[in-house]
Amino acid sequence: QVQLVESGGGSVRAGGSLKLSCAASGNIPYVCEMGWFRQAPGKERESVSTIRNDDGTTTYIDSVKGRFTISQDNDKRTLYLQMNSLKTEDTARYYCAARRCGTPYSTMNYWGQGTQVTVSS
Repeated sequence: QVQLVESGGGSVRAGGSLKLSCAASGNIPYVCEMGWFRQAPGKERESVSTIRNDDGTTTYIDSVKGRFTISQDNDKRTLYLQMNSLKTEDTARYYCAARRCGTPYSTMNYWGQGTQVTVSS
């Protein structure tokens, strides 16, 4: 079992920056991938960025490439999302998620409660 708690959300003007954090606890060695998802009102939840726990390989959706950076502490117990040059389109609730080893990619098993990010023009 893994527990995830997000923090760092808030309101910011377009062009500004925020850094989200996700504190993980539980059986971290059984987690093979972590990531950030977001969901805006009326929209489907989408994967923003992921990182593999073994080799640090990352993925990003095209809309955030060059602006967002995902990273982890060495012990894999804290996940970050540095968000720069924020746009109003980035407004959403952001969720931290973790995939259990052996679970197919794109399927996350553990989820945090989310943290709101609001970007104003």
